[in-house]
Amino acid sequence: MQPSFFIPHGGGPCFFMEWDPPDTWKGMRSFLEGLIRSLPQPPRAVLVVTAHWEEPEITLSTKENPGLYYDYYNFPAHTYQLEWSARGSPEIAARAAGLLREAGIAARLDDRRDYDHGVFIPMMLAMPEPEVPVIQMSIRDDLDPAHHLAAGHALAPLRREGVVIIGSGMSYHNLHAFMGGGDTSASEAFDTWLTAVVEGDPRRRETALAGWAAAPGARAAHPREEHLAPIWVAAGAARGEAAARVYGEKVMGAAISAYRFGDLPTAQKAD
Repeated sequence: MQPSFFIPHGGGPCFFMEWDPPDTWKGMRSFLEGLIRSLPQPPRAVLVVTAHWEEPEITLSTKENPGLYYDYYNFPAHTYQLEWSARGSPEIAARAAGLLREAGIAARLDDRRDYDHGVFIPMMLAMPEPEVPVIQMSIRDDLDPAHHLAAGHALAPLRREGVVIIGSGMSYHNLHAFMGGGDTSASEAFDTWLTAVVEGDPRRRETALAGWAAAPGARAAHPREEHLAPIWVAAGAARGEAAARVYGEKVMGAAISAYRFGDLPTAQKAD
């Protein structure tokens, strides 16, 4: 049984450019580099739910050899020359869509979509030489928590089939404050709340996550919640299972975290 994750994917191609101070993204980079090594066994495939793909219905890419979609702007020229050659899996994408449809959730397949930076930037660190397929999945554009939690429930069997489900977003995503040097203090209150919910009673987790907008600092942390939405899928895929924060630090003044749902390492189970 593989776990599911909610991970931060950074700011644009942040891990592949110079910063001042130079270690700005070092901790997040180190976490992402160790992500696949932390698994209980090598995965059969990785399903990445990306905050950077929104559709009226949940959509999965069936492209066999996706290219890279450089969907970030005003970054150094070399960051538009990054290369990464993971293959897709039409078979697993169709399996995931079938599970969603069996649960009454509309899903469609897309054979043209390339990997956006919510996928290729973190996965270039996690799997620099990808040996297993990577399937890209959208969020639904109404950003309804209950819908995405239900999608996670439906996709849970994939974990037993060796597929790692990764929600790729950011636990804090107020770009005006984060990248513009504004007030990021709300990140701490929201991060404390989110971690308490994730690590708390699994029976209450989904209700709390669905009501995230009432949390301390919620709308200051997420003026629009597309970068939070992937956590609902990751949490739903591990309904009733223990979870833990597996990365957390302040980056450019903002508290940012990552979470692992299900199949926790022994040390985390004992905490």
